Amino acid sequence: MAFDYKKEYKEFYMPKNQPAIVDVPTMRFIAVRGKGDPNEEDGEYKQAIGLLYAVAFTVKMSKKGDHRIEGYFDYVVPPLEGFWWQDGIIGIDLAHKEAFQWISLIRLPDFVTEADFDWAIREAAAKKKTDSSCFSKVSFFTCHEGLCVQCMHIGAYDDEPETIARMHTFASENGYDIDITDSRYHHEIYLSDARRVPPERRKTVLRLPIKPKIQ
Repeated sequence: MAFDYKKEYKEFYMPKNQPAIVDVPTMRFIAVRGKGDPNEEDGEYKQAIGLLYAVAFTVKMSKKGDHRIEGYFDYVVPPLEGFWWQDGIIGIDLAHKEAFQWISLIRLPDFVTEADFDWAIREAAAKKKTDSSCFSKVSFFTCHEGLCVQCMHIGAYDDEPETIARMHTFASENGYDIDITDSRYHHEIYLSDARRVPPERRKTVLRLPIKPKIQ
């Protein structure tokens, strides 16, 4: 049976719908940076998702080709994730999606090296019969989030502020401040396919970086 990160690491992918503190270890990702409204038809964000999945499935299906990745085991491609921020504010303002800056992500298994990643970029470009320059925005990204507060949000993306407010309160009551900076971001993990699941039933992991309050 294929290894499923959501099932094997439930503390990171399947939290309860009540806030909790979690210590997130270093993880590797396929990443694309961009800006603008994610809902824009044929916009930069939707193009980024296409690039991410092209590389993600190239790595997963390497088992059927000539490229052998040392330590490879069969796995389910992890869910789409995103780091989100806007200049000049702490957190996000959903009323101004055009001001979003983001890093769109898909987790990579630890056995994938940068050399394997570079191979996957070339292979994905060849499959699409395009120059590898179209994948120039795709990068090998390593991140250690550390201490965070997280919660499962069930509902529309535009309803996230209510859940985020509960996360802020929980963090404060447990001795932490939210610690969003130039390198620590509002983080979302998308467990539902927005094309198929109605807004009121969508499941999204919300994660915010925290730090101990200064006494």
